[in-house]
Amino acid sequence: MSGLFLTATGTDIGKTFVAAGLIRELRRRGRDVAALKPIASGFEEWSAPASDPARLLDALGLPTTPDEIARITPFRYRAPVAPELAARREGRVLDYAALLAFCRAELAASEVLLIEGIGGVMVPLDGERTVLDWIADLRLPALVVAGNYLGTISHTLTALAALRQRRVPVAAVVVTDSAESPVPLADNVASIARFARDAKVLALPRLEAGAEHPVFETLADLV
Repeated sequence: MSGLFLTATGTDIGKTFVAAGLIRELRRRGRDVAALKPIASGFEEWSAPASDPARLLDALGLPTTPDEIARITPFRYRAPVAPELAARREGRVLDYAALLAFCRAELAASEVLLIEGIGGVMVPLDGERTVLDWIADLRLPALVVAGNYLGTISHTLTALAALRQRRVPVAAVVVTDSAESPVPLADNVASIARFARDAKVLALPRLEAGAEHPVFETLADLV
């Protein structure tokens, strides 16, 4: 049994893309891999086939049916905001104990489990806890996905500092490229690597969905 928690420096940065690429590489190696996206906000049933949970299921070779999506993503909210706010708008509160129990049960049942978080490291889950608490309570190593944009160095190093303060091991940092970035990907990766201490920092260029890349091979070696 092994696991990895994919978190990020913010939202819409590429967590699901990285997770899907890693899943495909692990499957190519014959590993028995499972994946969860326990929380999703901005989720609408009509758009479910194009959702992040559906992309994970596709990488796993599983059907993107409503039942399968509900199985890997039991906490779903309509508003595209932090879970704490999204749940409140629906008159609900995210059940943190149930979230942990769900993840731990899947960890116990899986050879390799990837858990994709929501948003960045400090996104609020309820009135008291953040994604950082979730990672620390599961005692899983983190894979941090960062974007290639102006400001990413500060955001990434802040995320790493927060994780280390809670003694969360950092398996690697993946910096995904952005077409509109004014900073070359290699420059941001080099700057982050200088301050990231022992964390491996990897550059992921823009790829088509489902494409193979050496970054995914490197990540698979860490699981």
